[in-house]
Amino acid sequence: MSETRDAALSSKAWPFEEARRVLKRYAKKPPEKGFVLFETGYGPSGLPHIGTFGEVLRTTMIKRAFEEISDIPTKLVCFSDDLDGMRKVPGNVPQREMLEEHMHKPLTSVPDPFGTHESFGHHNNAMLRRFLDTFGFEYEFYSAREFYRSGQFDEVLLRACEKYDEIMAVMLKSLREERRQTYSIFLPIHPETGRVMYVPMKEVNAKEGTITFDDEDGNEMTLPVTGGNVKLQWKPDFGARWAALDVDFEMYGKEHATNTAIYDRICEILGGKKPEHFSYELFLDENGQKISKSSGNGISIDQWLTYASTESLSYFMFQKPKTAKRMYFDVIPKAVDEYHQQLRAYETQDVKARLNNPVWHIHGGDVPKSDMVVPFSMLLNLASVSSAEDKSQLWGFIQRYAPEATPETNPGMDAAAGHAVRYFNDFVKPTKVFRAPTDLEREALEDLRDRLKVWDGGLDAEALQSMVFAVGKERFDPLRDWFKALYQVLLGADQGPRFGGFIALYGVEETVALIDDALAGKLTTA
Repeated sequence: MSETRDAALSSKAWPFEEARRVLKRYAKKPPEKGFVLFETGYGPSGLPHIGTFGEVLRTTMIKRAFEEISDIPTKLVCFSDDLDGMRKVPGNVPQREMLEEHMHKPLTSVPDPFGTHESFGHHNNAMLRRFLDTFGFEYEFYSAREFYRSGQFDEVLLRACEKYDEIMAVMLKSLREERRQTYSIFLPIHPETGRVMYVPMKEVNAKEGTITFDDEDGNEMTLPVTGGNVKLQWKPDFGARWAALDVDFEMYGKEHATNTAIYDRICEILGGKKPEHFSYELFLDENGQKISKSSGNGISIDQWLTYASTESLSYFMFQKPKTAKRMYFDVIPKAVDEYHQQLRAYETQDVKARLNNPVWHIHGGDVPKSDMVVPFSMLLNLASVSSAEDKSQLWGFIQRYAPEATPETNPGMDAAAGHAVRYFNDFVKPTKVFRAPTDLEREALEDLRDRLKVWDGGLDAEALQSMVFAVGKERFDPLRDWFKALYQVLLGADQGPRFGGFIALYGVEETVALIDDALAGKLTTA
């Protein structure tokens, strides 16, 4: 056994813990299908949000961890429930009035309001696949529409007819009395209007594989359950899909956790083996509200990638999946810098520590070196004091601090510089508020300026930090009041970088000029 596999079998990193649970399923014999199947589900009722991406990413991390501890082949299926009826019009799409005319039709039968795809469902599926492809995920995409229509689901649907009463008994226990009167696990799709109907069954004929019901106008109809004429309600659909595909692992948000026993039991009734599952906490917007596809709140995948790398988003997703996360723009700089801190730490870690490091799971063990010679948070400060409109302005500072760095040799650094300029101009600049120094702060700033004027220690960040520290220690208790003053008076912010590092990067003469501007009141009137 290799050293890495040995360490992986006892690693406390959550992807390995989940992978070991999956492996236990096949402790006695390998899967008959020849591979272990990981599945993620997606409801394309609106533009895919960042939580959907997180589900695929986290499942991929578990899949990679499984591949490290086992030689059994794996497969990841991303399943889109695009036969689901559109129950409300999303608030973040065009042509909403047009969409209102197609309520309750399957999403793949609703016209695309963007005018680029065959249907609204096809559009949202394409958006999701584009995001997944951007991150290099290996997956097979399954469309519920094709799954139902092609016959792949027929065997399980016919079995659902045979086991109708047993499945209904499971479902009825979970429903309120008024809902029980009209509930059916089958949702017929009206052959004329194309709408998904929520109607009770008059007859379920297991021998013929048909259902009989009255439509909304009272007309009695009989339809085969096969061939895409009928879909299952979403809870039975979950369990039926597990049985049809022989799914080994699926994760989902905590809103599904209370239904897990229902999904499992239906899967077993239909002849399947319930999969391993993992319930994660929800993603919230900055106000603590659940992120929703239909309302479009929170931060989108495209928005994150406008201001930071794909890897920083993956890092954010790795952290504490059992803890609710607020996903808004303020979390981006921290995620970028922490990701690169972990890259640098990885180089000196032993095998056990590496397997616990998020970057191992982000890169599947093929971990690159960080080329960020300047932290992202520092780039934001540089953009602030230089009023940068282009990343080339930041490179002037970067190359003085690290002469060997270039956009060509440090592509990650180059991309981060561009991200920092955009992030500063869109989020930091509109909220910056400079204040005038107090008398004590003015005295300290003048002292700092005068010491910098005669500084002959070069661009040694630690030496500069010691000097800044000494100036403050003579006057401030607690010392953090001094650094808070530096940030508020010189940078227009409540928090900031290690100031010695900032001076080394921005330049001694430039910092002298910045202090002079602050003392003259130029920053507060800018």
